[in-house]
Amino acid sequence: MRLNSVTKEMLLSATLVISVAVVGLLVWEFIVWHFELPKALLPTPRQCLSAAIDQRTALLEGLVSTGLAAVSGLVCAVTLGSILAMIFSQSRKLRLALFPYVILLQTVPVVAIAPLLIIWSGYTFRTVVMVTVIVCLFPIVNGVTTGLLALDRDTSDLFRVYVAGRWKTLRSLQIPSAVGHLILGTKTSAALAVIGAIVAEFFVGNGTSYDGLGTLMTGWQALAKTDALIAALFASAVLGLALFGSVQLLAKTILRRWVNT
Repeated sequence: MRLNSVTKEMLLSATLVISVAVVGLLVWEFIVWHFELPKALLPTPRQCLSAAIDQRTALLEGLVSTGLAAVSGLVCAVTLGSILAMIFSQSRKLRLALFPYVILLQTVPVVAIAPLLIIWSGYTFRTVVMVTVIVCLFPIVNGVTTGLLALDRDTSDLFRVYVAGRWKTLRSLQIPSAVGHLILGTKTSAALAVIGAIVAEFFVGNGTSYDGLGTLMTGWQALAKTDALIAALFASAVLGLALFGSVQLLAKTILRRWVNT
């Protein structure tokens, strides 16, 4: 059976990723063995795997909790960011007045925002999602706004000749042309979503029994369980790759007619 181009590219990508991972693990194992590093400083890959198996229940629960927060925050950021971008595309004055505040959210460190949101929202899942939205919002707003404004001059003139209104131009011309920019922004935010969720969990986990990966990392770091800590780190990396891959798959299937990937 002949494989289509999407499947071939996915297989090639998986092969290259796995090859790099194998080489990295071998180098890691050699460094620990050669320098006789203690387990508390740097455990071997086998010790990390053993810790992951021993802590599989906690890791799975943390992966689910962090994954739900990251996905929820990403979806909210895509929705809110797209709405803001459409508003900005329709009014230059609003864009000049409000866009700097969107940039401000990106420049303020998330570790400074999280404690403030905890005061307002408490040690809850909602707070983790709010932090994730803040971290993910700027790439969406920036990308979609750029896509909505980057119109082909001839096509734009044609819509004006036929006296197409703002809504029809937005629906039939601007939104389809901005889908590619939306995907690019969402890919960037997919990785940021996991980072935002875990950073928020560092704070939220201090005041509740929240069981996200960030909470597990904080607890295992305090107990010097470096092997389990690295296992949680790998779990967060897998989660980030899964989110990024899901966006890429969406672009290559459902949205492929609007996206050049």
